[in-house]
Amino acid sequence: MPKKDGVKVVATNRQARRDYEILDVLECGIVLRGSEVKSLRDAKAQLKDSYARFDGRELFVIGLHISPYSHASHDAPPAERPRKLLAHHDELERWKARVDQDRLTVVPLSLYFKDGRCKLEVGLGRGRKHYDKRQVIAERDANREAARAMARGRRSE
Repeated sequence: MPKKDGVKVVATNRQARRDYEILDVLECGIVLRGSEVKSLRDAKAQLKDSYARFDGRELFVIGLHISPYSHASHDAPPAERPRKLLAHHDELERWKARVDQDRLTVVPLSLYFKDGRCKLEVGLGRGRKHYDKRQVIAERDANREAARAMARGRRSE
């Protein structure tokens, strides 16, 4: 996986930016048990179909799949258990208020190691309609085609 500036990306949720309009981003720590860290260092995680939910004043990520570590003993934690996210209390309160008022969703965007500690980047998103998704894909393709045409023009000079 890519590594830059002391950050090693373990997993990304590529569909999240297509399915949701991301309004705000927050970097959280994550509570892990035992061999889960070693499994993450081997990049054995999937963010697809995962989401975050408030339970009281705490934020939990649900559906994050971390495969059991191959050399772990028999007491490995379940692969898809809810995991608590660690963030400042005032940030969580602000996000909880926005989720409740504006009917937004907390979506995991990427899982990475930063200075040896596992972090999960979550985004506050508003769901896109089907036609919005198509429009985003069309804009991206048009921008890519324009960039290719400009690159071809520079090469022919």
